[in-house]
Amino acid sequence: MNICIIIPAYNEENYIANTLQSLVNQTYPIKEIVIVNDNSKDNTQSIIDSFSKKHSFIKSIITKSEAIHLPGSKVINAFQKGLELIDKDYDIICKMDADLIFPSNYFESIIDIFKNNPTCGMAGGFCYIEKDESWILESLTNKDHIRGALKAYRSECFNQIGGLKNTMGWDTVDELLAQFHGWEIKTDENLHVKHLKPTGANYSKKAKFKQGEAFYKMRYGFIISFIASAKLAFNKKSFSFFSNTIYGFLNTSIKNSDYIVTKKEGIFIRDLRWKGIKKKLF
Repeated sequence: MNICIIIPAYNEENYIANTLQSLVNQTYPIKEIVIVNDNSKDNTQSIIDSFSKKHSFIKSIITKSEAIHLPGSKVINAFQKGLELIDKDYDIICKMDADLIFPSNYFESIIDIFKNNPTCGMAGGFCYIEKDESWILESLTNKDHIRGALKAYRSECFNQIGGLKNTMGWDTVDELLAQFHGWEIKTDENLHVKHLKPTGANYSKKAKFKQGEAFYKMRYGFIISFIASAKLAFNKKSFSFFSNTIYGFLNTSIKNSDYIVTKKEGIFIRDLRWKGIKKKLF
C-alpha cells in the first residue's frame, strides 16, 4: 500500500528535523512526503531542504496564509496546498504535524490495521507529551479518537468524506462522517508518538470561541454541545473554556452560520453522540 504524507509547518525549526528523521527511519517505506512551509520566519525551510537533498521522496512547497493561527484554518489551508502537489497514486493519505517523533514501526503497524480490516477508513496511534522527564498520554486523548496531529486515511474513505473541512473540529467531523459512510475508526494503543509541542500552543486569542462554533457547525445541538463543553472543560480544568465554548456556540447560532454537514449527516452525528453519552453513563 502506497503511503503519502502531508505535513503543514510553520516555524518548526526546533522540531521538524526529529519528525523527518523518524519518518525516514520507518520500517515500512513511505512513497512521498510533502512539507508545506507556511511562510516560516525561522530555519524551517533550510532543515527541510537538507532532508530533500538526501531523500528524493521528501518534497516541499512554500505558501503564505494569514499570520493569525486559528485552529482548523491555517493548518488545513496548508494541507490543501500539499494535496494539490502530492502524487495521487496513494492508498493511504496522512496529515501529520511537524513536531512528532514516530516509533520506527509506526507505519508498518498502521498498514497492518488497514490490511487486516477492509472496513477501516482511518487509523492512528496516540500522542504522548513530556512531563517531569517522563512521557505521558496527552490529556485530550480518547481511545476511540485519532488526534489531528497524526491522521491516516484510506483513500476511498478520504474521498467519501470530502477531504478535510476548513474549520475548527475538522479532526472530529472527519471521523463522524467516516462512520456515516460505514467506515470504522481504529487506534493502536501500542503506538506511542512523542508530541513535542503541546496542542494549541500557537493558537491566537481569537481561537477561544472556535470550539463552540465547531459544535454548532457539526449540528450537535445545544444539549450535546453543553455536555461536550463540560467534559472538555473538566479535562482541561478550566471553567473559562466552558463559558467560552458555550458563548461561541450561541454566537454562531445567532449569526445563523452555515453548517459543515448535511441534515441527514447531522441526524446521524447526534444519534452517534447520544449513544456514546449513554454508553459512558450506563
